[in-house]
Amino acid sequence: MGPAALARFATIALRSRDVASFGVRMGRLAVAARTVTEAEQRTVIARTLNLTDWPARRLVITAVDAATGERTAFDDTSGVRLLDAVGASCAVPGIYPPVTIDGTRWIDGGVHSSANADLATGYERVVIVAPMAASGGPIAGPRAQGEQLARRGARVCVLTPDRAARAAFGRNVLDPAKRADAARAGRRQAAARVARIRQVWSD
Repeated sequence: MGPAALARFATIALRSRDVASFGVRMGRLAVAARTVTEAEQRTVIARTLNLTDWPARRLVITAVDAATGERTAFDDTSGVRLLDAVGASCAVPGIYPPVTIDGTRWIDGGVHSSANADLATGYERVVIVAPMAASGGPIAGPRAQGEQLARRGARVCVLTPDRAARAAFGRNVLDPAKRADAARAGRRQAAARVARIRQVWSD
């Protein structure tokens, strides 16, 4: 997923009146795109995830209905298998196929928001780790969502990639060959921000 795909997403965002209409347009893009099959992608995700059960600690995984543009948040009470929820959340439009769950086709939850940090509303302490910090048009970025949570009384820390991390990601943020470089860059950045994160949890 290089600059051309990102530019196409940005253009669709700027032409959308709200986040739901953006989701619908991205859903159309996803459904029409020529990608690997859903079964092939599911096999890849199953091998990478190597888990079948939801964890004991609460985990929420977002996805967007490709037909309506509406976001949902899957968890262990949703009646959806972990593998299917992860697959839906990874279904980047135009890159990977939508995931079908009970007849509904789902795409990446990042279509609604790059961080979906609004789901943390009501928590007193929030750390937002957002590898993708993009925003534009109707799409709220992690910093804007963090500021909104802070206005509601939460103690918030927002972590987005610094310049070195973005360089490590490269021009194609889905390139698996960049994983090691990205991990090292993240580790370096974490060392520089650990005091701020500790402050959120400890004060």
